[in-house]
Amino acid sequence: MKASDTSLDLIGKCLIAMPDMPDVRFQSSVIFICAHSAEGAMGLIVNKCVEDVKLEDLMDQLSIPKGTAQTDWPIYFGGPVEHGRGFVLHSSEYRSELSSMDTGEGFAMTATIDILEDIGAGNGPEKALIALGYAGWGPGQLEGELANNGWLVSDAGIDVIFDTPDRKKWSAALGAIGIDPAILSSSGGRA
Repeated sequence: MKASDTSLDLIGKCLIAMPDMPDVRFQSSVIFICAHSAEGAMGLIVNKCVEDVKLEDLMDQLSIPKGTAQTDWPIYFGGPVEHGRGFVLHSSEYRSELSSMDTGEGFAMTATIDILEDIGAGNGPEKALIALGYAGWGPGQLEGELANNGWLVSDAGIDVIFDTPDRKKWSAALGAIGIDPAILSSSGGRA
């Protein structure tokens, strides 16, 4: 597929890593695609938490008042690009006064600090996932990886992204496209 081919629109879809994914950072990953165009793609890994870091820690570091909001949410490893930058994937009923980007039906993404302030004040989105860093692809790179069977594509259901335990998201995303994880092989066979 050529980099200029924009007929494939992956915004709001999930990429599901194939079992033989060579890059350990992406093994067993489910990535929600937030942006996709001829210039490249950007997504967030939604099933890998950063160990021992919670929203409360992030809010303390940024001096954001917590009010009475629940702040024990996990922080996710969104990907290896700009891992010091935060992104909030959330349900679309919430709109930041500064900047929210539609990322598919029922989803939006905000990368400005006001969403954390709203969460602390109890005025944030109904559902949210906070990630540090993102996964990024240059022009045609993701299309090439798809053509080489590095990823499967699935519709991103709100229940898979926000309500499924992290250790089950990979299997749940496969199930959403009717694939039993047990039938996937990590290597090709010979006839």
